[in-house]
Amino acid sequence: MSDAPMYALSEEHQEVRKAVRELCDAKVAPYAGEVDESGQFPQASYDALVAADFAAPHIPEEYGGAGADALATCLVIEEVARACAASSLIPSVNKLGTLPLILAGTEDLRRRYLPPVAAGEAMFSYCLSEPEAGSDAAAMRTRAVRDGDDYVLDGVKRWITNAGVSRYYTVFAVTDPDRKAGISAFVVERDDEGVSFGAPERKLGIKGSPTREVYLDHVRIPADRMVGEEHTGLATAYRTLDHTRVTIAAQAVGIAQGALDHALSYARERRQFGRPIADFQGLQFMLADMGMRVEAARQLTYAAAGRSERGDADLPFFGAAAKCFASDTAMQVTTDAVQVLGGYGYTHDYPVERMMRDAKITQIYEGTNQVQRIVVARQLLAGVQSEL
Repeated sequence: MSDAPMYALSEEHQEVRKAVRELCDAKVAPYAGEVDESGQFPQASYDALVAADFAAPHIPEEYGGAGADALATCLVIEEVARACAASSLIPSVNKLGTLPLILAGTEDLRRRYLPPVAAGEAMFSYCLSEPEAGSDAAAMRTRAVRDGDDYVLDGVKRWITNAGVSRYYTVFAVTDPDRKAGISAFVVERDDEGVSFGAPERKLGIKGSPTREVYLDHVRIPADRMVGEEHTGLATAYRTLDHTRVTIAAQAVGIAQGALDHALSYARERRQFGRPIADFQGLQFMLADMGMRVEAARQLTYAAAGRSERGDADLPFFGAAAKCFASDTAMQVTTDAVQVLGGYGYTHDYPVERMMRDAKITQIYEGTNQVQRIVVARQLLAGVQSEL
């Protein structure tokens, strides 16, 4: 029998977690409440993450990045989310926006757009959803019409995370309306003529991460900014989401862990009837359930991250399952954390109410959990789930 630990993080991955946690405890968590109250982009978090190479750790070394694997990237996102969910969307959305280039872009596109993101000089957003095309992405109406050596884009993209802050955008648009899924992907720059943004959405949570519409009004871009072959954009979009749903699972695990940490600390310190409330079995059972759910979600997320790194055939199952289970866990655990804190948990004086509000979005974006269950069921029925 091997002496190697089974189902354990490598020493290198443990060091990544330790470094990110120390950074976030010092430079992210202290500002999380203020970011939520003000709704301002967490610039201090961004600067700290950039300085430590954690703002876009997934970018390969040949493009100036840290070259973190899928699991290390999840560890970064998890630990940032434990401190501030809005800030965790910096590394998460940078991966979402750039992954289409990594998966399908030309070498020229990669060398042009990935180094600035790796260096912290730019952020990258992902523009798939539209007012009439959410879960049904193929129903999008944004058009890209070829005109000589250019494409001209017209349309509206909705629910775009970090819109206005990001310099670059992966935009999906219809290039052949007569063809099923005749959709292509393009890189659009914030400063391209005809690009503008709607007002920030007034949201329940993750308030420090701006969510806005992106307007494309006769935006002319060179044809060499197409990502992948023409009419392959939807396939690229779905391949991207197979991988990035794992990062949303990691975000959800981080939010849940943060809430559990606060609930445990409070339960040890709060006294009623002459003793800490942690001594009462009713609270112990709640905390036990919270801890079990968080750890189960974490292990499923890490299993999915391994499949993401390897590009396994069963990634769609594991990515959807991890995202669905972890986000449901985050919602349950943060709700229970508020309950553990009682009246205090319902106030802004303690962070668990913010975490509860932040957790909700993880059940919605990058595919609602109802859609995830459809994906999981189809994968099961197709017989592609593998054993661990």
